[in-house]
Amino acid sequence: MESIRRQNPQAALMSLEAAAASARGGFACLFSTADEYETALIAERRAQGRYTQGRSYWPVGLFLGCALVVAGTVLLFA
Repeated sequence: MESIRRQNPQAALMSLEAAAASARGGFACLFSTADEYETALIAERRAQGRYTQGRSYWPVGLFLGCALVVAGTVLLFA
């Protein structure tokens, strides 16, 4: 605090303003809305290859399993 008292008031004010601007810059967000954040997040994940369409055999397996259960039930009660 001694250095601030020795400076003239204008220099002290400018120093405080610069420190405040620097502090505000540390809390700044790159995105102004949540939609911008979500868009950037999805674009980054697509660039990483997380949303690639791989061949999934789960639906076919579930359909065949259900068909076998229905066929077994029909044969059991026939």
